[in-house]
Amino acid sequence: MLQRGSQCTPETVRATVTMESFSSRDMAMRVQKKFLSSMATKGSVQMFIDDTTSEILDELYRVSKEYSGNKSEAQKVIKDLIKIAVKIGVLFKNNRFSTDELVVATDFKKKLHFGAMTAISFYEVDFTFDKAVMAELLTNCRDLLLKLVNTHLTPKSHGRINHVFNHYSDPELLTKLYEPDGPFRPHLTKICKGLNKLVEEGTI
Repeated sequence: MLQRGSQCTPETVRATVTMESFSSRDMAMRVQKKFLSSMATKGSVQMFIDDTTSEILDELYRVSKEYSGNKSEAQKVIKDLIKIAVKIGVLFKNNRFSTDELVVATDFKKKLHFGAMTAISFYEVDFTFDKAVMAELLTNCRDLLLKLVNTHLTPKSHGRINHVFNHYSDPELLTKLYEPDGPFRPHLTKICKGLNKLVEEGTI
């Protein structure tokens, strides 16, 4: 993890992301600095990735790394997720969405909220997990997000959205994640604890 006041050179960035102690918060900081560096209002833009979200992302990273056995791929998925979140945050901050697009944004937030509540419910009540339901919710969120950013982001960014949602809607990954006595249970516990906090705060 980068220490406060250290120089964020290409060498230190590469050293940081290759360390075992992967930090979504550090990655989010680098992504945000990159996207906000050219904005006139950069001084007034708040963080788009808060502490609770960072903790959830760290657990999602660990799930991806342990499931795939590929640390680089796991980091890429989280990096893509952070890039999308920051870009959409910048668009919202600068009022770039039309009235019709804001309706889509509202639909997306409702679907995300319902997805979070469903994920928490499946965790809290044993043997209620349904991989088809979770996969469909994630796919619906993906489609709404693609519709929202259709005219604002590049095909490369659309690809990042597909990459993230297709990865986490994998039925086999979801099944492994929700095994009551499975190896991913500690990660799921922390993810759902974070989701519950975000729901209570009205963030999602």
